[in-house]
Amino acid sequence: MSGRRTNSRKRDALRKQGSLNRYPEQVTDSLFQQSDFFDANDLVQVKYEMLRHVQIDHQPVSQAAAAFGFSRPTYYQAELDFQDQGLFGLIPEKRGPRRAHKLTPEVLEYVRKIRSEQPSLGIAQVRAAILDHFGVTVHPRSIERALVRQEKKRR
Repeated sequence: MSGRRTNSRKRDALRKQGSLNRYPEQVTDSLFQQSDFFDANDLVQVKYEMLRHVQIDHQPVSQAAAAFGFSRPTYYQAELDFQDQGLFGLIPEKRGPRRAHKLTPEVLEYVRKIRSEQPSLGIAQVRAAILDHFGVTVHPRSIERALVRQEKKRR
């Protein structure tokens, strides 16, 4: 039996959780070829087994990464994530903030106010004003995107 056979319910669950391996065919390790317990579609299991092969079986990183369909940098990132968070760290997730968390409603209102008072202000000056008034450093592109969103809301 092949470890590549995954029932559709499990595959759907893995997809919803964001842990469906998009490239199960690249997993060539013998465990995943010989046993149904090892599922090449389960990204968390694949990464864990890759880490285990290096840490426990003392396999070279490049060899283990290739056998599990990953690059060496991906191995090292998985190793760091596992050391920091355990198995939870192996679950893929969008990293970083989910929204413009520095551009609070108060900051946006302040930007609107100073732009209405001085329409010629550039993004660099707006950024400096935010830093002076709120003590928050905001990337210029974040300000530009926020201004575009505000314009869309007014239409």
